[in-house]
Amino acid sequence: MTDTKTKEKKAGPELGSKQKKFLKGLGHSLTPVVAVGKEGLTEKIITATALELSRHELIKVKIGKSSPASRQETAEVLSTGSESSLVQIIGKTILLYKKNPKLDKDKQIRLP
Repeated sequence: MTDTKTKEKKAGPELGSKQKKFLKGLGHSLTPVVAVGKEGLTEKIITATALELSRHELIKVKIGKSSPASRQETAEVLSTGSESSLVQIIGKTILLYKKNPKLDKDKQIRLP
């Protein structure tokens, strides 16, 4: 008997090097919209990340100095939890991308 309620989440599709380079360029001017603080990776942070990705497709996440989780662990958990693709980790900042076909055509990011 299988349990259909427990869906295993996975990170978004792998991005090619040209796509990552393109997204890094777009993400350069962005300000972080999600912050991971001293509470670490809570369900609330993962939900907020997924919500912001549905609004913007490309977001920055800032990891606070007091966060107990490592930046690599944070990036993996957030990308898996929000089913997004990890674009880049620079210092304490993570860049995530998730395509949203429901956005207006003029607001969607068109990858090369």
